[in-house]
Amino acid sequence: MKAAIIGGGVIGGGWAARFLLNGWDVALFDPDPEAPRKIDEVLANARRSLPGLYDRSLPHEGTLTFHDDLAEAVADADWIQESVPERLDLKHMVFAQITAAAKSSAVIGSSTSGFKPSELNTGGTGIIVAHPFNPVYLLPLVELVGDAETCIRAADTLRDIGMFPLHVRAEIDAHIADRLLEAVWREGLWLIKDGICTTAELDDAIRMGFGLRWAQMGIFETYRIAGGEAGMKHFMAQFGPALKWPWTKLMDTPELTEDLVDLIAGQSDDQSGHMSIRDLERLRDDNLVGMMRALKYSGNGAGGVIGAHENRLFRSSTVTVPLVHTRQVPNSWADYNGHMNETHYLDVASKANDLFMEMIGADAAYIAAGKSYFTVENTIKYLAEVHTGDHLRVETLLTDKEGKRLGLHHNLYRGDGELAATVASLMLHVDLTTRKTCLPDPTVAETLADLTVTTPPD
Repeated sequence: MKAAIIGGGVIGGGWAARFLLNGWDVALFDPDPEAPRKIDEVLANARRSLPGLYDRSLPHEGTLTFHDDLAEAVADADWIQESVPERLDLKHMVFAQITAAAKSSAVIGSSTSGFKPSELNTGGTGIIVAHPFNPVYLLPLVELVGDAETCIRAADTLRDIGMFPLHVRAEIDAHIADRLLEAVWREGLWLIKDGICTTAELDDAIRMGFGLRWAQMGIFETYRIAGGEAGMKHFMAQFGPALKWPWTKLMDTPELTEDLVDLIAGQSDDQSGHMSIRDLERLRDDNLVGMMRALKYSGNGAGGVIGAHENRLFRSSTVTVPLVHTRQVPNSWADYNGHMNETHYLDVASKANDLFMEMIGADAAYIAAGKSYFTVENTIKYLAEVHTGDHLRVETLLTDKEGKRLGLHHNLYRGDGELAATVASLMLHVDLTTRKTCLPDPTVAETLADLTVTTPPD
């Protein structure tokens, strides 16, 4: 599959990284001579962070090519994403060139944060809005606006690369999310102008409080909980009258005078000017990966999207041993010594156990039906250091399949080929109803019977 990215700024670079790291070839057009350098820097951050969301390996990275000719870039592309500056005349010129050279089946999306499809389309072209959020390679949301059939096709593709398509029901300026952000931004400008808080204090109010709630539940589900046992009706009855109080100035905006701009810029420099933009991006990415991985285990918010995408990443057409998979070490696994904490070697082995169980048929459906394997013993040998970003190759050997027992031996290799650790796991088959051991069902037992037991070296 091929994606063409038109415009290699922050958003275009993020799109390129998202497609590339999910196995697509990417052709990029941007007349800026600095575009290759900027894209390489975005890709470095994406390679460092995106794989850390998953406990399974992403597809092999696609091929990135840079093009001086737009028509050459979009030729044969299955997805074409426009990410040029927010000027309607520029977008019309670009779309005229795209539609003249693109194949008829290509999805043509615009990253615009404000324009509507009716404003983008001229001459009956089938352009849709596909509005993402920065960083595109990590955040899953994409607002889709436009022709329903095209949006359905687009949504299927976006889910395949780990994103969350939200089909906006009707055209509206700035879609959904940016209208909410604009409301908070307007109120924030007044609070700073009126001397109520600084930029750092306003950001603290968000990140220390409701921002954490929003990450998993949004606004309405959060307020439902605030209503207590009586739910949303009680909340609205209790706090609804406050909507008539002069708490906000949402229909007004302070004039962005030179003094106000200097005030905000100065406070922003005081807040985070000690870090470069790339350092801030990596800090942002590290925090996002940590929060999103936590959400993955509960299935809430963005975590549910990651979990669903992760399940798509493991496809085993044949049942063989050794079972081999790769995964990247996330930043949250490093300890104070700068290498992977010992507990996470066991985490890697645990995920390898789960993959082996899926391979032999003891998968989620099997567990839901009331049977599973429980781990009763692990033996770990630490042989070499592992660091954040290392690509671990995990080789799983079957060492015991007698009756209720399932023995597995995992060799954990670093990307450079050095054996970093071994983990031996002994599991027993259990009836989840009685919580007692029992023999596996015939389908699992028959699959195991065809596999060869291996005795690993000491």
